[in-house]
Amino acid sequence: MNPAEWLLNTAKANPDAPALFYGTEEVANYGEFARRAAAIAGALTKRGIGPGDRVAVLMQNRTEYLEAMYGIWWAGAAAVPINAKLHAKEAAWIIENAGVRLVFASGSNADELEAVRPNCLEEVIVAGTERFAELYDAPEAAEPAAIATDDMIWLFYTSGTTGRPKGVMISAGNLMAMVTGYLAGIGAHNSADSTLYAAPMSHGAGIYNFMHVIAGGRHICPVSGGFDAPEIFELAAQFERVSMFAAPTMVRRMVDCAIASGASGEGLDNVIYAGGPMYFADITEAIEVLGPRFAQIYGQGECPMAIAVLSRDRVADRSHPRWRERLASVGVQQVVSRVRVVDQDGKMLPAGEIGEIVVSGAAVMSGYWNNPDASAQAIRDGWLWTGDMGALDGDGFLTLHDRSKDMIISGGSNIYPREVEEVLLDHPSVAEVAVVGRPHADWGEEVVACIVPVAGHEIDPNALDALCNANIARFKRPKDYVLLSALPKNNYGKVVKTELRTLVVK
Repeated sequence: MNPAEWLLNTAKANPDAPALFYGTEEVANYGEFARRAAAIAGALTKRGIGPGDRVAVLMQNRTEYLEAMYGIWWAGAAAVPINAKLHAKEAAWIIENAGVRLVFASGSNADELEAVRPNCLEEVIVAGTERFAELYDAPEAAEPAAIATDDMIWLFYTSGTTGRPKGVMISAGNLMAMVTGYLAGIGAHNSADSTLYAAPMSHGAGIYNFMHVIAGGRHICPVSGGFDAPEIFELAAQFERVSMFAAPTMVRRMVDCAIASGASGEGLDNVIYAGGPMYFADITEAIEVLGPRFAQIYGQGECPMAIAVLSRDRVADRSHPRWRERLASVGVQQVVSRVRVVDQDGKMLPAGEIGEIVVSGAAVMSGYWNNPDASAQAIRDGWLWTGDMGALDGDGFLTLHDRSKDMIISGGSNIYPREVEEVLLDHPSVAEVAVVGRPHADWGEEVVACIVPVAGHEIDPNALDALCNANIARFKRPKDYVLLSALPKNNYGKVVKTELRTLVVK
């Protein structure tokens, strides 16, 4: 199934329904949205680009992003979304690895790319220019190209914090499964709903466009081009029934903004948080400040947004006797996935025991682009080994601990940083924390907590020790506290623990 068929269906049924917005300004209705996508597809076809080809989108959040993506699919090609925040050399490596011939880009990205342009790249078309607008006048492709369920249509590159990123091959069937999981776990939308793109459209925010295209809802690109908490509150109040994808760090900043400004979150319907650890203290405060608007999705690029779900009702529930444990989890397996926790040999572990999370189902990738060894390592006997450590309780709720590579082994005991981080975040002077292991001659590793204090607060290590001793085993307590002005993060807002490990070595 070609996703462009979803756009065409909506455009036929409701051509005048508002579709694309730049801030509060309507840029296109669904009839125009579909016509532009068909014209872009016609322009690509004229250039000899079609099924089997890859076309990259290296663009900041803007309405042309969606036009370009649907044009790529309409032509039957695969979209290669590239985070606009990447260095030009990183983007060029992805373009070359994917064998991309044409890139749709933002102006600044195009300028930077020119100096390191790979040989495979024939053309860069910049959004917002006359050259991009000329695509609208190309002869339209009559109908979307036929795409089979197993055809790759989305080539997503992992963040690559420990080496070169890998290209995740996502098929049309994978994306259909993701949509099914979302509709079952989060809920359906209608034409009165809107989705707001504050996180990069190359990732979770962009891949969630489908549900609103199917429903005929509105797509809002903030004028800022990204995340700005006051702007989000203003747009939500004007549009109402707004859904958005947000990384946990974004939720934290929204809460801080609401506290400072008195914003209530009026107009926000669903804030779906994913993409990193959401700490119990942060989500409980978010609900207290902004109300029951939050739901959690757990997924990976290799199984896009489709492993587990914690619905809005469950996030807000306080009636269950173990609501705290459930709120600290990532929810239950989605309807399109099977989730297990296993030991290193692949044997399923009993409830409560920590092991590696594996998942199978229709949303799991077919493999990594031109990387059979990595594919064979990641997918074994039909199961995707996620690299995440976690535990399932008796009710099927999955709690994340850490990436397997982040686990600390001290004196032969396994220590999961997230457990220590959760405790330290309960201290009123701790704004952010990341726990890593540091080499130790006797113990192998020792626990070190890197802390960003709340502005104007002093950190008392003795008080932190007391907090840890009251909540976790003594061997898990940090042996050192390192104070930082900020935690190092990559372009996706995730803490880069490899940098922290280097920083804390004595």
